[in-house]
Order: sequence, then structure tokens, then C-alpha cells
Amino acid sequence: MEVRTAVSPKDVKHYTTDRLREEFLIQDLFTVGKIKMIYSHIDRIITGAAVPAGDALRLTVGDELRADYFLQRREMGIINIGGPGEVCVDGKNYSVAHKDGMYIGKGAKEITFFSRDNENPAKFYFNSTPAHHSYPTVLIKPEGEPGEGIVIVKPENKVELGSLELSNHRTICKYILPGQVESCQLEMGMTKLEAGSVWNTMPSHTHDRRMEVYLYFDIPEDAFVMHYMGEPTETRHIVMRNEEAVISPSWSIHSGCGSQAYTFIWGMAGENQDFDDMDAVENKVLR
Repeated sequence: MEVRTAVSPKDVKHYTTDRLREEFLIQDLFTVGKIKMIYSHIDRIITGAAVPAGDALRLTVGDELRADYFLQRREMGIINIGGPGEVCVDGKNYSVAHKDGMYIGKGAKEITFFSRDNENPAKFYFNSTPAHHSYPTVLIKPEGEPGEGIVIVKPENKVELGSLELSNHRTICKYILPGQVESCQLEMGMTKLEAGSVWNTMPSHTHDRRMEVYLYFDIPEDAFVMHYMGEPTETRHIVMRNEEAVISPSWSIHSGCGSQAYTFIWGMAGENQDFDDMDAVENKVLR
């Protein structure tokens, strides 16, 4: 597990391109046959991915956590961006299809990842945050019928925003948040841009009470997303490719513009779970 420390906005404004990418960009997460993780000191979030092919992959705890097992003091959210797979939690199997999600509560001891088709392996992307209480483990589906241990995203948590005229027509699908899937602090969801739209989270904002991690995907090989970060009057950019993630501190804006439409997963950690608790930034303020 790679560990990254917190950073000051006073320092970031002096970073070179390479240093900016070293601190915030997460590359090569999805490696077949491996679990890869980045531990950030910013709200202690762990960003990771598991791509099982052939043998199952078991989530183990590293020395960095000083714990008996990975979720002894943590919770986890998962979204599968690959082929169909399964996640086994303490002996119970969950079938996790493409773009299905999961919430796994504090105290789950044995977590194993499987792919149903090794030629089209599952790609389990996850965020994990510290937790003080154990909430139920559930499978989360964007649509379908609810059942035991299955939560369907509520209509009010599928929000269509923006317009093609403003190049930001997008649909936000909220997987983990209060009132739908309870957690201690983790929130997680997915935003899909419609064809012809390229801007996400615009106008931009910050939220001092929580940080955020973005995973950009569904980006063709010859395309890219220009991810914007930094203080509103000291913006910087990181060029991002398919299936790369980026860490966004609470003091930073987090917005992107692609060479064409794309999808991204957002995960938030911090002390406030009010989704709309944002400090809006007017476009005329940005520089």
C-alpha cells in the first residue's frame, strides 16, 4: 500500500507538473490479478482496485493500518466498472454486475473478489474510510428490484443536471449517502456525461468539511480529461487518461473538461454527509 501525506495549498501553488501528478494523480490501479491501494493522509481515505482473473483475490490488511483485519476500524464502498463478478463478505456471496455497487460495514473480516469471466474480468474500484459504527453490508444496483441485502438507487438520487448548450449535460447517480445506504462518513456515486458534453461539476465548488476522490473512466485511448484543482484563484490542471484517479483536498476545486464525454466515480470522506454542503465558486472568480 502506497502512503501519501497531506499537502498545503501554499505549497501546491509552487509545484511543477511532475510534482503535482506525484502528489495527487493515481495511475495503474487496475492491474490484472492484483489489489492495489493508495492511503492518503487527507481524511485517511484509501483508494484501491481489485481485478481478479483466475484465482480469487483476498483483501488483506497491511502494516500501515495497525489492525487485525482491513475493516476492523473502517468501512468500504465498491463500484464495479468491469465484467460481472462476485464479492464474498464473511462467507456470503454478492453478485456484482457492471456498474453495481456495494457498501461493506465496519467489522467485516473476510472479503474476497472473484471474476465470472477471466477474459472480461471484474474491475472492483473502492474507497475506504475510518468508521466508528457498523452499518449493514448491502449490494447497490442503479435499477432493478429490491431484495434482501439489495438496495436500488432511489429516483430522487438520480439527478439530471446541466444542458448540452453549456456542454455539461450529465446524470448523477448517488450510491452511498444518508437516507439510502447509511455509512459513518463515506459517500460515493457515479456521474455520466451525455454525448456532446465535456464539463463536470461546473460551476465548480469546494467543501471544507470533506475531501473527494475522482476516478475517470469510459475514456477512449486517444482521449483525455483535463482535471482542474487548486484554490479558486490559484488553479492548476492534471491531464488524466482512462481509469486514473485523482485526490482532491477539501480546499481545492475539483472539476474536469474532457476531449469527449466520459464517466467518473466520486467518493467523499469527512465530517459532514450533507451532499449539498458546498461552497460555490462563481466562474468569474476562477483564475
